[in-house]
Amino acid sequence: MDTEVIPIAALNHYAYCPHRCWRMFCAGEFTDNQYTVEGTSLHLRVHTLGEGHREETWQVRAIWLKSERYGLIGKADLIEASDGCWYPVEYKRSRRGEFDNDALQVCAQALCLEEMTGQVVPQGYVYYAQSHQRQVIEISEPLRQQTIATIAQVRTLLQTGTMPPPVYGPRCHGCSLYAQCLPQAAQKVERYTEPNCV
Repeated sequence: MDTEVIPIAALNHYAYCPHRCWRMFCAGEFTDNQYTVEGTSLHLRVHTLGEGHREETWQVRAIWLKSERYGLIGKADLIEASDGCWYPVEYKRSRRGEFDNDALQVCAQALCLEEMTGQVVPQGYVYYAQSHQRQVIEISEPLRQQTIATIAQVRTLLQTGTMPPPVYGPRCHGCSLYAQCLPQAAQKVERYTEPNCV
């Protein structure tokens, strides 16, 4: 994989679980489950709607974003422009995000938009399909710094190929790669492995 240009989606996966990110982007593993199929179906619908206006807001769907400065590339679900401001809208299948990975993805899209348009992007949105609601994501300085740090971490992961250890937690529920990862089994093996005798 070209580590000079990082897929924006990899930031989301890394923030959710570094081990999952490694399996997908280094080992080339991916398995569908109910949630990934629903997500893919949602994105296929979103990405076929083209561009147009919604009241005073101009919208374009499935547009590629790129940042030379940060070495990012990815397809935005929706970009809107209103009153001279641009903002990204990321679509997710769930009711509402429990973790910060969706916010990082929106911020990365905002960084690309800023470079492409020369304008500050103060906020973006995550649209949660199950609840039909948007969550505002303020593109704050702490979120920017967290996103930039995650870009560096993902780039290091892709360059070194070093596998982060699986860590069991609430995020494992519903993960399509759980059967490959088996984080609980890995923890048990580690717990019961006797130390080497000297």
